[in-house]
Amino acid sequence: MFKSVFAKYITTFMSIIFVSFLILVLLITMMVNNYAVEAKQGLLENAARGMADFLGARMENSNTQKNAFERMINIISDDVDRTMLVMAATGENITMLVVDNDGNILRMVANGQVTESNADIPRSVLTEVNNGLSVSEFAELEGVFDEPHFFYAAPVFTTDDISVCGTVFACASSATLDELLGVMVKTVIVGSLWVMLAALIAVYVITERVISPLKDMSSMAKEFASGNFDARVPVTGKDEVAELAVAFNNMAGALSQLEVMRNTFMANVSHDLRTPMTTISGFIDNILSGAIPPERQGHYLELIRTEVQRLARLVASLLDISRIQAGDRKFEMKPFDICEMARLILFSFEQKIDGKRLDVEFECDDDRMIAVADRDAIYQILYNICDNAVKFSREGGRLRVSLTKIEGNCVRVAVYNEGEGIAAEDIPFVFERFYKGDKSRGLDKSGVGLGMFISKTIIDAHRQHIWVESVQGEYCEFNFTLALKK
Repeated sequence: MFKSVFAKYITTFMSIIFVSFLILVLLITMMVNNYAVEAKQGLLENAARGMADFLGARMENSNTQKNAFERMINIISDDVDRTMLVMAATGENITMLVVDNDGNILRMVANGQVTESNADIPRSVLTEVNNGLSVSEFAELEGVFDEPHFFYAAPVFTTDDISVCGTVFACASSATLDELLGVMVKTVIVGSLWVMLAALIAVYVITERVISPLKDMSSMAKEFASGNFDARVPVTGKDEVAELAVAFNNMAGALSQLEVMRNTFMANVSHDLRTPMTTISGFIDNILSGAIPPERQGHYLELIRTEVQRLARLVASLLDISRIQAGDRKFEMKPFDICEMARLILFSFEQKIDGKRLDVEFECDDDRMIAVADRDAIYQILYNICDNAVKFSREGGRLRVSLTKIEGNCVRVAVYNEGEGIAAEDIPFVFERFYKGDKSRGLDKSGVGLGMFISKTIIDAHRQHIWVESVQGEYCEFNFTLALKK
């Protein structure tokens, strides 16, 4: 999987870089080509116009006799040659041509030298020049050049600007531009390859740093699947991947704690099922065999009834868990007096309270506080919390039940007891399944660690809150809120 993710990541990233550089090369090529063409055409235009103006100034007014232009060129041939050389030197590899109206090349400067050419300029080109078209893009002057050339053609007018007596061509090969573009493209491609190589290395390192913790997590997940919850993912750095590794380790810790509680729960359930069943079976066998005399059978039947009730409570808790997790338990929200309920629950523990000589306090803001909730469910929660408070209170300690109005039209129900309390490291797990405050079963022989989980699930279904505050060795206080009737 990770190789696939890595390959996809690298492929995608490198494709983006390749396309980006390809677009960059195309844009640069177009810009450089346009700039070079414009610059070259500007040079050719200046050279052609300058030479045409030089020749036109030396033509007599309206002198259009045949061969008059050629005779004038021959007369001042030295000046024409020098001027053409100067004009050709304004740019690299500019070729200058002086042509009469028949297309005959009278003078030619190429590669910085005066040369001769027997070629003729096509009349079609001269016609276009005379019609006002002075610039042609890549074109071949047939018989003059063997490769495409830029050229700018400027007609030579007589001094009165009436008639055309000849034409000056300033030409430049396109090969120079092609070489420039080729070098530029090669440079950009080489630079792009180096950048892509550097990007590939960087992406590989970054991707490896991202994927390596994921590989560790995958390995740790396999360890968890095999039952080893002690494995942890190494955490390096402070980025999002490190935060994910920390969260993964926290999850592993929670799973480990949950596994411990689950094992404890299974041991407790096995014990709580086996012990009363053994007791019930033994007493019934003794009654049936006559080992227990009739006058003592009532006492042992009472013990059997107590054990059956223990089994019934255990089964009821397990059924509650199943119903809650399946979403089958429905709650009927009806108004009832939460103060009266709290009083009745306290009265039901009178015998146990007297047995431990507890100092009981009951505080209520009003004589009647009408809460809106499922009465049976809230009774179950409050009874369970009070039962734990009495069970884990120290001899002669204080037990307090308080009901206080709070913001949001709610009541806070708090049950406080002085006793062993809950260890700070155990508080986050109080409302988890299978948690038991008395892990040794020294005080809590009847609980299986489901009461607080059921209580929190019920309170969550009421969209209220439940929490615990405790200092180990001093006190413990459970709190939950309920909505009051408006």
